[in-house]
Amino acid sequence: MTQFIDLKTQYARIEPQVEEAIKKVLQHGRYILGPEVSELETVLKDFAGTDFCVGCSSGTDALLMALLAYDVGPGDAIFTSPFTFFATAEVIALTGATPVFVDIAGDTWNIVPELLEREIEKVKAEDKLKARGVIPVDIFGLCANYDQINPIAKQHGMFVIQDAAQSFGAEINGKKAPSMGDIGCTSFFPAKPLGAYGDGGACFTDCPELNEKLLSILVHGRSNDKYDNVRLGLNARLDTIQAAVLIEKMKLFPEEIELRQKAAGKYRTLLGDKIKLQQIPAGCKSVYAQFCMQADNFAEIQTKLQEAEIPTARYYPLPLHLQGAFKYLGYSEGSMPVSEAVAKNIFAVPMHPYLDEETIEKIAGIITANA
Repeated sequence: MTQFIDLKTQYARIEPQVEEAIKKVLQHGRYILGPEVSELETVLKDFAGTDFCVGCSSGTDALLMALLAYDVGPGDAIFTSPFTFFATAEVIALTGATPVFVDIAGDTWNIVPELLEREIEKVKAEDKLKARGVIPVDIFGLCANYDQINPIAKQHGMFVIQDAAQSFGAEINGKKAPSMGDIGCTSFFPAKPLGAYGDGGACFTDCPELNEKLLSILVHGRSNDKYDNVRLGLNARLDTIQAAVLIEKMKLFPEEIELRQKAAGKYRTLLGDKIKLQQIPAGCKSVYAQFCMQADNFAEIQTKLQEAEIPTARYYPLPLHLQGAFKYLGYSEGSMPVSEAVAKNIFAVPMHPYLDEETIEKIAGIITANA
């Protein structure tokens, strides 16, 4: 059966190196904040092009740490996309702040900068919340439009936290995610473009003060004195074993990004204009965390794919503003029309660096025959 995400082929390429790396951790026994963690942080920041990187326990904790570094809390408005995984808005609510959703573009599926500005102005006019920050989401591996988002945020005295959980290594004009916000956050969940063998994440920044705050928040708000905690924080450390695995995986990662480009390019060539695909703007390079498309008869296409033993999935069938946990915000059906329209008929097909052309041709053939 075709694999939706093929982790076994990747493991076969680096099996001896991964096992040796794990064995080394077992031998030195520094399972928490061992030397591999700082080594990985150096590798990651050099790759991303930032001054600092702080490894942590998950992409969710990375986002939460970033918000805590800005002392976000009740009375603050944080703007984000409703078309994303729950964690993006969940962490906003966990701080006591209020998520304010901004609808997406129908072609890139990322938030629309003009709508962001409109929502900021609306919050300011109502004068009930303070417009503090923006968390753009790089959906399916494609970076949001930071060239427009960052100036809007700066104009309004707001910070930008890049949710690069799906986009580590993606680019805009050669600049890599997650280096495009004041703080960038990513996830090393196993299915991500760069995935660990368990949970993991990281925060990136060029600001020394933010880096110091992130390091403090990472371990219960610590200071230089182990028993004098200076702020409320988390227990969000990255396991040493996961860091060791990621160091080995990073050696393959640049090549795997290019293999994803090749697979996506083949899909795009074969599918042509037979089905609606995510559009990649000029100057942008997606890392294709998922390969999604829209079709009114998506259920029929999925059935045909499943009959051919090809797995499919749906990202994301219910936008966040319509989910039960956010009913208190007062949104209703029709509040975010583009997000709702995309959510109704979107589906994903297998995407990973090791997809062979024959499999892509088979998948594309089934889709074009039924689209």
